[in-house]
Amino acid sequence: MNKGVAITGMGIISAIGNNVAENYEALLSSTSGLGRVKHLETHHQNKILVGEASFSNAQLTATLRLPNNHNYSRTAMLGAYAAKQAVTNAGITNTSRYKTGLISATTVGGMDKTEQHFYKFLDTKESEKYIDGYHAADTTKKIAEQLNITNAFVTTISTACSSAANAIMLGARLIKAGKLDRVIVGGTDSLSKFTINGFNSLMILSDTFCTPFDNDRNGLNLGEAAAYLVLESDTVITTESKPVLGYVKGYGNANDAFHQTASSEDGEGATLAMLKALNVASLSPEEISYINAHGTATVNNDLSESRAITRVFKDAVPDFSSTKQFTGHTLAAAGAVEAVFSILALQHQVVFPNLNFKTQMKDSTLTPQLNLKYKQLQTVMSNSLGFGGNCSTLIFSKDA
Repeated sequence: MNKGVAITGMGIISAIGNNVAENYEALLSSTSGLGRVKHLETHHQNKILVGEASFSNAQLTATLRLPNNHNYSRTAMLGAYAAKQAVTNAGITNTSRYKTGLISATTVGGMDKTEQHFYKFLDTKESEKYIDGYHAADTTKKIAEQLNITNAFVTTISTACSSAANAIMLGARLIKAGKLDRVIVGGTDSLSKFTINGFNSLMILSDTFCTPFDNDRNGLNLGEAAAYLVLESDTVITTESKPVLGYVKGYGNANDAFHQTASSEDGEGATLAMLKALNVASLSPEEISYINAHGTATVNNDLSESRAITRVFKDAVPDFSSTKQFTGHTLAAAGAVEAVFSILALQHQVVFPNLNFKTQMKDSTLTPQLNLKYKQLQTVMSNSLGFGGNCSTLIFSKDA
C-alpha cells in the first residue's frame, strides 16, 4: 500500500473568498464569484464574466506591507498572500528549520504590469522596474522572500492549466524521495488583458455564466486566484506531533500532444493521467469517492474529459462536478484551488455541486452532481488538463 504525503496547511484567495473559510462557505451556499471586470481596464469590461479576487492592488500592497514603489505584479501579490496563509495554517514560524522548498506555478507572471508599461519602457525610468517583474520566476522569487525562504529549493512550473497540479506532484515526489522535509506548493495567476484577449481570439470565452458538462455550454469564464498547500514529511509530522488535513495519495501526468489549444477527442491524455495516478496511489477506480473535474465548459474539454472518465471508470463513474462556475478558470492556479476544494470535501465529507447544468450532453451519458451532497468520502480525484495536452491528475485521501 502506497503511503500518501501529508498536507498540513492551506491558503487561498479567489473570487469566492479571501481565505479557506470564506471559500468553503461560498461552496456550501452555491454562491458564485463571477461578475463583470472591476480591477482591470479592458474593452471587454462589460462583455464577459470573470472571477476576480475582491482585493484591489492597493489593498494587497497594504496587507503585504509593501513599499509604495514596489514592482510586485498582481500575480505575485495574490501568490504571497495565499502562501503566507498556508504557512500560518500549518503552524510554521521558522521556514529554515527543515529542508524546505517552494514550488510555485504561474502562466501570467508579471504580464498585468508589463502590458500597462510596455510603451513607457524606453521613455521613463519608473517603468524599467517592471521588466524584472515580468518573467514567471520573479513571481516565485517574491513569494519566497515573503516567506523568508532562503538558500533553499525554489522553482517555478508553467504548463498552462495543469501548472499547479504539477507543482503539487513535484513537491510530493521530492518529499517521498527524501530530498525535502517540507514544501510549499501551489500556483497563482491574475487576470490580464493579454490573457483575456488570447482566450477571446480562440473564441472560447462565454458572455454568460459557464455551464460545465451541459450540452449547450459555450465557453469558459476566466478567473484569478492563488492557492497553496504545505506538504510535510513523516519525520516533521512525528517530531512536531502535527495535525494533518489530508494526504496527496497519487499523481500522474501525461501529454498527448494532440493540439496546442485542444484536448484529444478521445481524452487520451486525461485517461493516461488518471490511470497513472491510480497506479501511484495503489487504488482501483472503484475506490475513488468523488472527482473534482477540470470541467471548463468549453465544447472540446468537457466532451474529451467525459470520454476519459468513462474510459477509466466504465459503468461505475463516481460523483463528479466542476467548481469553475464558482471561481472561473484560474489557469495556472486552478490545480491548487481545486486541491484546496478537494481537501475541504474530504474534511467535511461533502460533494460540491456542478452549478448551471440544465441539459445532458448528446455525446455523453454522464451527468454531474447537481446539488450539495453529503456522503462518506475516502478519496478525491482532481483533474487539471492543460493546453498542449499536458494532463495531470491528483488523488487526495483522508487517511495515509
